[in-house]
Amino acid sequence: MGGYFGVASKEDCVFDLYFGTDYHSHLGTRRAGMVVYDEQSGFNRAIHNIENSPFRTKFEREVVEMAGQMGIGSISDFEPQPLIVRSQHGTYAITTVGKINNDVELSEEILQKSGGHFSEMSGGYLNATELVASLINQKGNIIEGIRNAQDKIDGSMGMMILTPKGIYCARDKLGRTPIVIGKKEEGYCACFEEFAFMNLGYEPYKQLGPGEIVFMDANKVQTLVQPGDKMRICTFLWVYYGYPASSYEGISVEQMRYNCGRALAIRDAQENPDLVVDTIAGVPDSGIAAAIGYSNQSNIPFRRPFIKYTPTWARSFTPTIQSKRDMIAKMKLIPVQELIKDRRMLLVDDSIVRGTQLREKTEFLYNSGAKEVAARPACPPIMFGCKYLNFSRSTSEMELIARRVIRDEEGEEVSHDILEEYINPDSERYKKMVEGIRKEMGFASLSYARLDDVLNSIGIDKDKLCTYCWTGKE
Repeated sequence: MGGYFGVASKEDCVFDLYFGTDYHSHLGTRRAGMVVYDEQSGFNRAIHNIENSPFRTKFEREVVEMAGQMGIGSISDFEPQPLIVRSQHGTYAITTVGKINNDVELSEEILQKSGGHFSEMSGGYLNATELVASLINQKGNIIEGIRNAQDKIDGSMGMMILTPKGIYCARDKLGRTPIVIGKKEEGYCACFEEFAFMNLGYEPYKQLGPGEIVFMDANKVQTLVQPGDKMRICTFLWVYYGYPASSYEGISVEQMRYNCGRALAIRDAQENPDLVVDTIAGVPDSGIAAAIGYSNQSNIPFRRPFIKYTPTWARSFTPTIQSKRDMIAKMKLIPVQELIKDRRMLLVDDSIVRGTQLREKTEFLYNSGAKEVAARPACPPIMFGCKYLNFSRSTSEMELIARRVIRDEEGEEVSHDILEEYINPDSERYKKMVEGIRKEMGFASLSYARLDDVLNSIGIDKDKLCTYCWTGKE
């Protein structure tokens, strides 16, 4: 995943750029960067590794030394960016959020037509942002170049491009991720997360539509390409990725998660009337709102049986090695023994992906004296790796716990029709899969949120929401 923040101001923009970019730190774990443009000194860029230290500490020097009236910043889960590019369009800086599935084909096509080269990152991967810049440079101007990139990319790609005259902002063609514009007297900003500009004095000004391209400077925001009619914004933004204070398409992340929790409780009352629970607990942080919704609907007390130690363990997934991420996830949760011992607990989490961390949390509760631990993920079983966003670093769908359980039951090759049965929550195969996950995870009981309840919890047109990771349908 990743996030970005851009500023065009009548005054120096570095303070806003620094803090606005930092507010996207929950979206990326590996690299961060800022580029500013000053009329006197030109472009100035800094990129740092943020795997073991947060954004603010890594850029403390730059926030003092950099100067400029315009800038873009990036938090990235993968490639170093923003990049500064010199081309027939002049010099510009670019940052992106998205995923390119046909990067090998596109790079080979470019190399065959024009020669040149691409920088190769460790592991043999191409820098996606560099590839997007090359696609832009195939056309006679930046607007045509952006549209060329959007048309050729299989996947999804939003971008910000900083030029000496202003910033181009382009939402991906189907609006899978957002771009929001903020306004204040000194100028404008653009970002992934709307809440990121609130404390900096900006007011919401405009939300880009699918495929929309705007040009932003300190005095105006001008639409250059009108938005398209079709949208497929990522539903998982509300379920997991979005910060609780965020809103997408006018729908609050925190409220949506609360609604999911209520729906889970209503389903349990109908389908599991014999369930006996003493305490509702949410897995910090994205499971908390859903747990409160469940508690309020069921009238079962909400408690915090473990507390996340945030002063130094801000994020559980910072290291690139999965075993290290799991270790940190365990280390940063401190048990409150008085709220755990001899309790029958219902644990609400945003989702179950691989299952490793939630299984360890369950063992953690049992080892701390819990009598029973039931689980209620606030979304359906994840069945497919995302084709549109760098949701995780999984190399195979078999890393997903739901697919592993299906493989154990059906073998390596599973037909589309059989997989459809496992997706259907009313089928016997689905029930068998959930029971297999329950046993592997060690839960006293397990029930997932239904997709209809998740979509109803958002409340916008269902045709505008991407549900690929659950259904495999675009």
